[in-house]
Amino acid sequence: MAVSTYDPKDVTTIVKGTYLTGYGEDLVTVAKDEENWSTAVGAQGDVVRSKVNNPLGTVTVTLQQTSPQCAFLDRLANSEELFPISVVYSGTPKETTTVTQAYIKKPSDREYGSEAGDRTYEFQCLDISMT
Repeated sequence: MAVSTYDPKDVTTIVKGTYLTGYGEDLVTVAKDEENWSTAVGAQGDVVRSKVNNPLGTVTVTLQQTSPQCAFLDRLANSEELFPISVVYSGTPKETTTVTQAYIKKPSDREYGSEAGDRTYEFQCLDISMT
C-alpha cells in the first residue's frame, strides 16, 4: 500500500514579490477560466477538435483577517496596477502556477463577528501557466 503525505506548509503564494502568510482554511485555488480544447460534431458524425487559446485564469486566496498582507492586497485591488503572481506547491508532485500579469477583482469583503473570519481575494490572471 502506497502512502503519500500532503502538508499545507508546502504551498507558497507570491504576489508582486511579497510572500503571503496567515492563510485561512481554504488556502488557495487555481483554475483556468476555459478548457484547453473544444469539440464539435457535424451532422454526419465528423469530429473537429479546436484548440482554445484563452490564457485567462483565476487564483483565489483565502487569508485570515489578521494576515499582515490583507492591507497590501486591498491596496493592490484599489490600484490599476498589473503584477505577477506565483503559486508553488513544493510537495509531491511539485506544481507551479505562474502569471506575469494579474489584478485583484475587488477588495475582500469584510465581515466582523464573534470570531475572526477569513478574507478572500480573487485574482484575474491574464496569462496563467500551470505546470
